[in-house]
Amino acid sequence: MNEAPARADDVHLREETLASETVFQGRLLEVRRDRIRLPDGAEATREFIVHSGAVMIVPLLDDGRLVMERQWRYPLAQVMLEFPAGKLDAGEATRDCAQRELFEETGYRAREWALAGVLHNAIAYSSERIEIWFARGLTAGERRLDDGEFLDLQLCTVDELDRRCAAGEVTDAKTLIGLQWLQNWRVGRWAIPGFSP
Repeated sequence: MNEAPARADDVHLREETLASETVFQGRLLEVRRDRIRLPDGAEATREFIVHSGAVMIVPLLDDGRLVMERQWRYPLAQVMLEFPAGKLDAGEATRDCAQRELFEETGYRAREWALAGVLHNAIAYSSERIEIWFARGLTAGERRLDDGEFLDLQLCTVDELDRRCAAGEVTDAKTLIGLQWLQNWRVGRWAIPGFSP
């Protein structure tokens, strides 16, 4: 697990790992239980998920619409509207993963790619790191879904997605953050290196 270097003013908050145990090792993630020392010297347990990382893509069509996906999410037992995303393969560069996932899930290829930033969607219990990529100059093609992958594509305007988020119809954290980044970028508040609004 990557650890950020300690800042001098954060030392009083740091926790020290005393022992680490893998409770479950799956194909997608690992569940770990660590015994730790708290800043006051007491001991505690931390249970968390170790995840290899993922990407999310905000695909922008030339007419301003967004390429979205509707997909059944088993843990919630419902169909969710979300931006295309996927897990990194071992040793895979994140941009390569973004390009692969966009093509496989939507059939689109992009002429321009830019990394907007990173999000950690569940910091209390997961190490998952999701890179947010923007893609434009899209060309449609035939998608190649993985075995066992079922999803529908849906095109949305930014305003339509915003309304659905405000109404509580879209609750996926990465999609909410992707929309926030897009809206702030479009009005010049947030930068996406290599992309101009």
